[in-house]
Amino acid sequence: MKIGIVCYPTYGGSGVVATELGKALAAKGHEVHFITYSMPVRFVDYTPNLFFHEVVVSDYPLFDYPPYELVLASKLVDVVKYEKLDLLHVHYAIPHASAAYMAKQILATKGINIPFITTLHGTDITLLGKDESFEPVISFVIDQSDAVTAVSSSLKEDTYRFFATKKEIHVIPNFIDIDLYQNARGTFSKETYAPNGERILMHISNFRPVKRVEDVVKIFSEVSKQIPAKLLLVGDGPERHKLEMLCREMDICDKVRFLGKMKATEQILSIADLFILPSETESFGLAALEAMAAGVPVISSNTGGIPEINIQGYSGYLSNVGDVSDMARNALLILKDDETLKQFKENALGQAKIFSIEKILPLYEELYEKVM
Repeated sequence: MKIGIVCYPTYGGSGVVATELGKALAAKGHEVHFITYSMPVRFVDYTPNLFFHEVVVSDYPLFDYPPYELVLASKLVDVVKYEKLDLLHVHYAIPHASAAYMAKQILATKGINIPFITTLHGTDITLLGKDESFEPVISFVIDQSDAVTAVSSSLKEDTYRFFATKKEIHVIPNFIDIDLYQNARGTFSKETYAPNGERILMHISNFRPVKRVEDVVKIFSEVSKQIPAKLLLVGDGPERHKLEMLCREMDICDKVRFLGKMKATEQILSIADLFILPSETESFGLAALEAMAAGVPVISSNTGGIPEINIQGYSGYLSNVGDVSDMARNALLILKDDETLKQFKENALGQAKIFSIEKILPLYEELYEKVM
């Protein structure tokens, strides 16, 4: 098949998943064309059947904002027509699905039928879905898509709740390359951050308020009162200054390290003992799955799609959003002795294997064939 993939090329979960999906499809012999405004961050392994088409947006004096959606639609028309694509797979409802719909209508006038599949990832539903001004457009492009997928059952339910659509939504969860995380073992030395054998707790995110990273620091503070521990915070964002101030107030700065943004998070995850994800909401919880793929149990909130990944008392524990005390208690249950921690690590890896790319990729291929 010749497949066009439209996604955001950034570090966000949707861009990472879309890029890894394209790379996996190419590895199986399909011809894959990425169409976006810059090279996807995970686009690192070039193969003969993997292509990138840049959407170049110029500044027009007439517009206050660059008309990305229109330029993307024109680019889609060009790539579909001259590369003879079989289908488009767009990630995010707007502007990607709306641009795909426009391209489809233009191509139809030229006698070309191009089906498109829309994958819903989260904020296009949970955030924009709460803004009534977007509802007509999003409902329309969902209905006009030849197929729609959501990354979790929770997101599927949110879509039906927020939008006036009866379109069938296929749940195809995000996936993980287990080998990538297992092969990363030994890249980092645990002694570098925990020279005295302390337990290493970790959090990775963009430090936005929805991630509730302050809760991570509070949980760690409680844990570190009971057992020797270190906290590694990976990422950056608007909440970082608050976190630094909180560490000073709690007098735990000597136990907390801010590592900033890291591309290869699988390497640093290899030294973690516990991952903390206390988010306000997560449509899927890819960070939790990545941790489990590295054999790291997860302490998380029980919101959105996280309970579909993290299994209570098996791969970790779940608590109500904001229940710092319960999360700290659960963390200590896992970390209390080596044997318990070892069992949770094995369970976490076993749970992650359910979402291996080898199991999820055929679901997309089957849907592609059905749509074509």
